[in-house]
Amino acid sequence: MQTEARVGVVVEGGPRALNSQPKQHKPLQQQHQQSQIGTISQLVAGGVAGALSKTCTAPLARLTILFQVQGMHSDVATLRKASIWHEASRVIREEGFRALWKGNLVTIAHRLPYSSVNFYAYERYKQFLHMIPGLEIHRESAGVNLFVHFVGGGLAGITAASATYPLDLVRTRLAAQTNMIYYRGIWHALQTISREEGVFGLYKGLGATLLGVGPSIAISFSVYESLRSFWQSRRPHDSPIAMSLACGSLSGIASSTGSAVTC
Repeated sequence: MQTEARVGVVVEGGPRALNSQPKQHKPLQQQHQQSQIGTISQLVAGGVAGALSKTCTAPLARLTILFQVQGMHSDVATLRKASIWHEASRVIREEGFRALWKGNLVTIAHRLPYSSVNFYAYERYKQFLHMIPGLEIHRESAGVNLFVHFVGGGLAGITAASATYPLDLVRTRLAAQTNMIYYRGIWHALQTISREEGVFGLYKGLGATLLGVGPSIAISFSVYESLRSFWQSRRPHDSPIAMSLACGSLSGIASSTGSAVTC
């Protein structure tokens, strides 16, 4: 959350007031610097949080992909034995422990800018929505806050997905490669796609992606903010870390379930 520094200047009358007038520029400059620091901190915190979360869950993400394509490469007997533990053991035995994080570098290259833009845009959209005349006078209303979080989250998700979609496309194409290597890396993939398919080729499938990302991020932010506000009102002395982890987990489940239903 962005923190504003409100600096007050107390001036007494007489010559002292005249001498103190030039000093009024200092608080304004401090506020401007504070705003810039807040912007940078939002971008950095969002990017690091996204990269860290993806790195922690990379093994599960890889196992999910393997399960999704298992029917294309396995026989019936192997499919009957399918389980998370069995598949993880097979990957470690055949490819090594580090193979559970295969493709994670490309994922981070996409997730860093995506999360940064997502968190930053969310804060900016919230500020903009709160300035709307009809909503500004009802800022403390639970219904208005839910609306602001939902709409702000959806717009932030659409903005972040649109801004970083070329990286998402490259990440998908690199992960889909099997025996035949067509793209040698992120930069080579960007160059090849632009040369062979044009610049708009980097945005193939964007419409379908936005249809899923918009509702998903909208649900995630609105559920997270609502749960956190409810928790803080009932248990104000609980650990902020535990509160964020619990609310974040539940909002993630809600957003995944909601986006699956809409799709």
